[in-house]
Amino acid sequence: MSDPSPPQTSEIPVLWGMAAIEGMRKRILESAEAHAAERDYHISRNQHFYQLVGSELKTLVGDAGRLLFIRCQTGKLLDHLQASAVTAVDISPKMVELARQKHPQAQFHVMNPELELPPGPFDTVLIQDTTDTVDIQALFDRVRAVCLPHTRIIIFTYNHLWEPLVALSEKFNLKTPKVEPNWLSLRDYEGLLHLSGLEMLRVSRRVLMPFGIPLLAPLLNKFIAWMPGIDHLNLCNFIVARPAPQPRPDSDFKVSVIIPCKDEKGNVRSAVERMPQLGRETEIIFCDDKSTDGTADEVRLMQAEFPDKNIRLVNGPAISKSRNVWTGFAAATGDILMILDADLTVMPEELPRFVKAIASGKGEFINGSRMVYPMQGQAMKFANMLGNKGFASLFSYLLGSPVRDTLCGTKVLWRTDWEKIRRMIDTWGAEDRWGDYELLFGAAKLNLRIVDLPVHYQERIYGDTKMTRRFKNGLVMLRFCWAAFLKLKLPQM
Repeated sequence: MSDPSPPQTSEIPVLWGMAAIEGMRKRILESAEAHAAERDYHISRNQHFYQLVGSELKTLVGDAGRLLFIRCQTGKLLDHLQASAVTAVDISPKMVELARQKHPQAQFHVMNPELELPPGPFDTVLIQDTTDTVDIQALFDRVRAVCLPHTRIIIFTYNHLWEPLVALSEKFNLKTPKVEPNWLSLRDYEGLLHLSGLEMLRVSRRVLMPFGIPLLAPLLNKFIAWMPGIDHLNLCNFIVARPAPQPRPDSDFKVSVIIPCKDEKGNVRSAVERMPQLGRETEIIFCDDKSTDGTADEVRLMQAEFPDKNIRLVNGPAISKSRNVWTGFAAATGDILMILDADLTVMPEELPRFVKAIASGKGEFINGSRMVYPMQGQAMKFANMLGNKGFASLFSYLLGSPVRDTLCGTKVLWRTDWEKIRRMIDTWGAEDRWGDYELLFGAAKLNLRIVDLPVHYQERIYGDTKMTRRFKNGLVMLRFCWAAFLKLKLPQM
């Protein structure tokens, strides 16, 4: 008796190897095409959610410059972004056609970003949702190839803790469905970015209540969602990344050292004599804030005595230290801008470390920290130290980056970044008399890598400290912190 015939089956044959990858890409494309006409319908049903997402992207991106928008779908998020030029790609021809109708000023391309991207380069890359990206590693490799050193990559994705609720919303037609979505943790993203030569800078977490329920949604999303611990429960993760830095030699750059001074005559000679060679060329700019002790005359004497050094004298407005520093920045011609307080409590001999740190790419904003090494004598009063430590903890939270010393006068940044920060001066809603907060918060707003560099803090030899009226100054700092909190942490609903 012969064996019975094998049972017939209608199952789809299992694909193996790269055929399985291509098969998945085909299914994702077919799904996108099938649901393209429904996409704007789903957006209209979730206006509150997309308003929150758009507001956060507007805050994170700022002026996007040349923007590449990956997986743009129908282009809805472009309504919230400011860019000088927009290039957008999606795998679905139908999605792209709908996007073109709404955003004729942008250039749209039908392509799979895992396999190809427009040549670029771009200043900002926005990636919308990677849950149906088959090969995220390949996507990040393509993105890295169209980046410049200053490019910022923003990845908008979902918190994997919400996977069951997202699946439920798809089932009830509240959201466009995905084909076998992948859910990655933030650690997964960090690892993939690293493998592609990219570096995660920060993560912003938003949207605790995606539905626009009156009273409840504003309460949760504006006043609760940002709280430490609770923020990890938010639906949306916004990852900010940059290309991994490529170190360059210090000799490639001209350095401008801005020395704000008021009645610091006795420190001028020491500043000049102790100033090391920095970069290709060192420009020393004394910003005299209408001193009455002959500081300006002392600078002129140094110009005559040291003609081989590029010593300049700039007249400050005698308003505040911050305005004096901005005057020096405006006069500077170097690639790298550096602040050195004229009291020389931070040693000029340690300045080459700041240049090396920024030229190497380890940081894009180098902040001096006096709180690491022991201080000499009475270099800082106990009350000042206590206040500095308190504000450092507050700033670390607001900036999303650890900062141990907010008021150390030695800060270093690229002149190109200062030009962007300059446009934010006086926009925070509070006065900064010293300039430290304007610079730190401006750097955070630009998503710069902020790095602390320890310095040895010494007692001043000549003159008196300008940091007096500690209680009143503390209140001024708190007002600025509150203003920054409103802009950086509270959603703009």
